[in-house]
Amino acid sequence: MIFMLMGIFYKGLSGKGYVYFIYLIILVPAVVMASITLTFDANFRTNVAFVLTGPVCLGIASLFCYDRKVSSKLLLDIMLYISLPIMALTTYIIVYTPSVKEVITHTASNSAVSGGFGPNQVATALGLGMVAMVVRLFLVSPNIILKFINLFIFGLMTYRAFVTFSRGGVIAAIIVSAAFLWTIFWRSSSQQRSQITVSFILFMIGASLAWVVSSNQTSGLLNKRYANEDALGREKEDVGTGRVDLFIDEMEGFLSSPFMGVGASRTKDKRIEEGETKVPSHNEVGRLLGEHGFLGIVALVILILTPLVYRTKNRRNFLFYAAFCFWFATINHSGMRIAAPAYIYALALLNVTAKDKKMLRLRKNEQIG
Repeated sequence: MIFMLMGIFYKGLSGKGYVYFIYLIILVPAVVMASITLTFDANFRTNVAFVLTGPVCLGIASLFCYDRKVSSKLLLDIMLYISLPIMALTTYIIVYTPSVKEVITHTASNSAVSGGFGPNQVATALGLGMVAMVVRLFLVSPNIILKFINLFIFGLMTYRAFVTFSRGGVIAAIIVSAAFLWTIFWRSSSQQRSQITVSFILFMIGASLAWVVSSNQTSGLLNKRYANEDALGREKEDVGTGRVDLFIDEMEGFLSSPFMGVGASRTKDKRIEEGETKVPSHNEVGRLLGEHGFLGIVALVILILTPLVYRTKNRRNFLFYAAFCFWFATINHSGMRIAAPAYIYALALLNVTAKDKKMLRLRKNEQIG
C-alpha cells in the first residue's frame, strides 16, 4: 500500500477510477459497527486491521492501476518480478523440508512442508508462481533451452504446491492458467497457435511429472487428498474442511443485520464468544456480506462489474482474465490474508499499449535523423 500511495503521489491517478473511492468509503461503516459489536476482550485495532487491510489494499492498488498505460513488455517484466521471490520461497521450503516422506503422515494440509508457514497461504503463493511461469513459458521462451528452464521451475513450484496438501492454491492456479491460455490462443494467428501447442504439450508433461513425483513422495496420500479421503481411504463428509460452516455463520450475520452488517471481525469474535473455532473466514464474499451487509453487496458488485466494463473498452490486456480469475478464486478459499489477490486484481485494470513508448521514440528519432 505504501508503494501504491507513493505512485499515486508522484504519478497521479485516473479520474475514471472514482468508483474505487466509493468502494473504500463503503468499508468505513463496518469499522463503526465493530466499535459497537466487538466484545470487550477483543483487540479492536488488530481485529479490524486483520479483516480490512486486504480490502483497503485492493482499493488503493486499483486506484493506482486503473487505466494506467503500460507496455506489454513491462507487464511481462512484472510477471518476472512476481516469480523471483516465489523462486526464493520454493528454494527455502525445499531446504526446510529435505524429506517429504518423513513428514507426510495424513491427508490434512501440513505446515511442516510449507516452510513452517500456513499451508493455505504458501499454496496460494506457489500457485501464483506457477501462473507466472506459465506466462513465461508461453510468451517469453523463444528457444527450447529457456522453455525447459521455465518448465523446470514451474515443475518445482507445482511439486511443492501439491505436497502442502492445500488444494485451494493449486485449483486456483489451474483455473487461472486455463483462463490465460484461452486468451492467448484465441488472440494468436495459426502459426502462433502451432507454437502454443508445442509449449502446451511440454506444459502438460511437466505438470504430469510433478503429480507423479508428488504422489510417490507422499506414498499415495496426495491422491487420497484430492479424492477427499482420509489416510485410510474413507471419504470425508466435508469437502470444504469447515469452510461451509464458516460461510453459514457469515450468512447468519447478514440475516441478523442485513443493511449495516455485524461489523468488521464480529463473525470471528462471535465464534470465540460461543467457544467455537477461532479460525477467521476463508471466504471474502461471505465475510463482505456478513460484516458489511447490503453495503458489502454493493462493494462486491463494484469489484466484479468495474473490470468487466473496462474490458469492453480495452481488450489489449492479455492477463485480464487470468488476473480477474486469480482474485476471485483466491478470495473464495483463502480470503485476503495476503496481498497477492489485491495486487493481481489491480493488474486487470491496466491499459496495455500496443507498443513500448521507448521503442516508438527511438523509431521516431531514427526517421527524423
